[in-house]
Amino acid sequence: MSDFGGLQIDVGGVVLDSPVIIASGVWPMDPSMWPEASLKGIGAICSKGTTLEPREGNRGKRICETHCGLLNSIGLQNGGSVSFVQNDLPALASSGKPVIANIAFETLEELRQIIERLNSERDLIGALEMNVSCPNVSMGGMSWGVDMDSLERAVTEARCKWRGPLWVKLSPQAPSIAVAARICEASGAQAIVVGNTWLGMAIDNDREEPFFERIFAGLSGPAIFPLSLRLIWEAVASVNIPVVGCGGICGPDEALSMFLAGASAVAVGTGLFLDSSLPVSICFKLSRHMENRAIANIKDLVGRGRHFRGETGVAG
Repeated sequence: MSDFGGLQIDVGGVVLDSPVIIASGVWPMDPSMWPEASLKGIGAICSKGTTLEPREGNRGKRICETHCGLLNSIGLQNGGSVSFVQNDLPALASSGKPVIANIAFETLEELRQIIERLNSERDLIGALEMNVSCPNVSMGGMSWGVDMDSLERAVTEARCKWRGPLWVKLSPQAPSIAVAARICEASGAQAIVVGNTWLGMAIDNDREEPFFERIFAGLSGPAIFPLSLRLIWEAVASVNIPVVGCGGICGPDEALSMFLAGASAVAVGTGLFLDSSLPVSICFKLSRHMENRAIANIKDLVGRGRHFRGETGVAG
């Protein structure tokens, strides 16, 4: 049961005691590394991206701090789906929080095989989160989430094979987040996560060459918050399934803004590097805001910022 009254919510088939989710890629899989009282305020934990087979990740430098964010080029380093099911999943489930299993894939056959392995431990998984920012080999490496036909095929296939709640983590590089969101809903997704890191880059001025071996990297942190908020606003107006807001939340006020824009929950990542108690701070902020306005349940806070003139603000 949540320590904060009125914050429980059902998001895409997963009941959360708190609407604050740990985003993929930042939470240690090993419980011994969890800070003391770190689970307070957390509604669910999203795993690091899991691929069918183990991946070593990208070569060279992987992290570059910017003035207002973080560039990362990790490359989905992970132990593969077998190791995840045998080791990481039970460890995460020991938290007592719903586990959101984030998966990445390059072909539909990989997607099928990953889901087959995860279905064997379905009871330990709250929802499957598809990372559609990874490349589709059959499309020459174009991201699944950028090509709308590929997106539809992948989500449809996942819905056919996966026996539990299905979420899709959309790419901010999608040509239209509204169209992508509608495709996911029509293909059987029960929630969408908006969004992921934005493509950026850095130059090593001393070496006079790109900082990262792969040149481009994913930008996270406070710099992307206004961009993420805009995408959430557009996505919420386009679908009838819950939207999880993700991207740039480094304080309680940003989280509140996402709820007012229509997000049913928020996912925090880079902000945890600055403040590991961020989920608690967000819950306190939401509770105080709701109390000051006589709002009894978080569901009645979701989307209140859209009522100012009855407008949606969706780009044409």
